[in-house]
Amino acid sequence: MPDGNQLIACHECDLLQREVALPEGGVARCARCGGILFRSHPQGLERALAFTLAALVLFIISNTFPIVGLEVNGDLIQATLLGTVHMLYRDGMWIVAGLVMFTTVLAPLAHILGMLYILAPLRFGRRPPNSAALIRVLTEVKYWGMVEVFVLGVLVSLVKLADLAKIVPGIALWSFAGLMILFTAATVAFDQRQVWQKLGEVA
Repeated sequence: MPDGNQLIACHECDLLQREVALPEGGVARCARCGGILFRSHPQGLERALAFTLAALVLFIISNTFPIVGLEVNGDLIQATLLGTVHMLYRDGMWIVAGLVMFTTVLAPLAHILGMLYILAPLRFGRRPPNSAALIRVLTEVKYWGMVEVFVLGVLVSLVKLADLAKIVPGIALWSFAGLMILFTAATVAFDQRQVWQKLGEVA
């Protein structure tokens, strides 16, 4: 809990003011502009850990099973995300392949593993090494994860291909949809203010 001596700057007007203790679910607002300073999330870190673990499971499924299949003249052609990246690279579109690999595989995986690296030890009252530097890295990495853009692109492509072939949604397509929801929930629940406070409490 805030001790009344910690200072926080408003994200809207930059007014520097003292933190106050909040009840569960409470919201602290700026005394000048009324902007939200922070919220009290009951068991926020526990929920963030649960969402992150579930997101990791769906991430593995999404990159293991086919995303979609196209049935043409009785033949079923299926594609996985990593297989698509390989095909793009093999066809000479290595820049596109690299972007897809980074924004839909590497960046989300790094973000998920980074949050687990911080949240799992904190859950058991331990401070993970180099956690301060990693939190700053996660702040930058989260902008490069574009699972939502990928899912939207897949849906648009399926609509355009609907007249040419029979679309067979794969397990990974539904998994990606669930991953998008869980990943967003984990990111929202990962309250950096609570993380910093917890890091200051544990050894």
